[in-house]
Amino acid sequence: MEDMETEIRDLIANILEKEPGEITLDAKLVEDLGVDSMMALEILAATEKKYKISIPGERLPEMNTLRATIAIAKEYLDKKSAA
Repeated sequence: MEDMETEIRDLIANILEKEPGEITLDAKLVEDLGVDSMMALEILAATEKKYKISIPGERLPEMNTLRATIAIAKEYLDKKSAA
């Protein structure tokens, strides 16, 4: 789980052009970090590509913090490995 946290934090930092340390687990991506809809889609797509999973677009509004994004990615990764 810690590796996944680091990987997704780095991925978000890269998209936002911020330092990974600026992205805390509970920082709100839109309100605190300035994520717009295109960045949110990039985060979704990059997460899917990194873990070879498919996350439905309707889950995007739930991916509003690093913690939530990790939880959703983990949920779909678990579903994939259970399949």
